[in-house]
Amino acid sequence: MTSSPYIFEATMENFQQEVMEASASVPVLVDVWAEWCAPCKQLMPLLEKLANEYQGAFRLAKVNADEQEQLTSSLGVRSLPTVILVKDGQAVDGFNGALPESEIRQVLDKHVELPEEDPYDKAHRIWGEGNVEGALEILSEMNRKDPENLKVLIDLAQLKAETGDLDTAEQVLESLPAEEKMQHQAKQLAARIKFLKQSAELPPVKDLEMALEQDPKDPNALHLLALHHVLQENNAEAMELLIRLMQVDSKYKDEVAKTTLVELFEKLGNNNPDVRTYRRKLYTLMH
Repeated sequence: MTSSPYIFEATMENFQQEVMEASASVPVLVDVWAEWCAPCKQLMPLLEKLANEYQGAFRLAKVNADEQEQLTSSLGVRSLPTVILVKDGQAVDGFNGALPESEIRQVLDKHVELPEEDPYDKAHRIWGEGNVEGALEILSEMNRKDPENLKVLIDLAQLKAETGDLDTAEQVLESLPAEEKMQHQAKQLAARIKFLKQSAELPPVKDLEMALEQDPKDPNALHLLALHHVLQENNAEAMELLIRLMQVDSKYKDEVAKTTLVELFEKLGNNNPDVRTYRRKLYTLMH
């Protein structure tokens, strides 16, 4: 059972007060469901998620059809799940079956006013949905109003890196106070920018793999193929190649294998299992 203040169990006894009368103040979405109903179990988590996201702009009333047979019958339910939107004491909308989240939102948004979203949360939401330009616009405006917000600055640097503007991303990181540059997210991004800058000059993967087939100890191919793997987030493969490079020539290009491994460790963080594995391998090689 959920502990959300926006979700409750509706019964024959409380329906009049908690749904019909309460809907004069806030719309109530009534979800009629049953334990044996697979679509019900598919739908319910979506409805609960939306109830919490809308933060009280509507309430979710859950009606267990098996336990509330009289109420279910009085609502005219013929199939499960049945969802009814009640507003001002009237059923104003609804649907049957498990709809996708986008279609449920369309039903809600015709009758329910979504609370104003925090700009920072909205930027991260649309960023996660792939709208990088939209997130960049919101965070840029937040930065204009509050240039000292370091959280926003680091996010801006991350977004600039994602859009390919590596120089600006680097400049934003450089503008951070010294102690902030040492934070994990900033160090991780700095390493990512460095790898991205190097990627512009990388030969194709097939060429490097062919070079290693001909000479498994080719230090240049080992190094550059490792960088390819870093950029593809194949971190274990990258670290394995860098360990091989250290075994072949630990001094190659001013100990680039060791330097790159350490940068990878910083990028991924100490809790990463691959970092723990390859940090031990690096320690063994050095001692």
